[in-house]
Amino acid sequence: MTKITFKPPFIKLDQFLKLAGAADTGGIAKQVILDGLVKVDGEVCLMRGKKLRGGETVSFDGQEYFCTVEEL
Repeated sequence: MTKITFKPPFIKLDQFLKLAGAADTGGIAKQVILDGLVKVDGEVCLMRGKKLRGGETVSFDGQEYFCTVEEL
């Protein structure tokens, strides 16, 4: 599992996939989400604008990413 840290208070799921390097572009991130290929905490998520606030696990393409919020 790869730990991905972002700035508070949240990051949207499509932006998170780009930050993690799981999607090269926002268009690709949007499409894989809408195709039902991304899971958040073990459940398929079809909302590209889903707000991740830290502590969630995102799964895509056989990889798992753990969301953490940057400490200020």
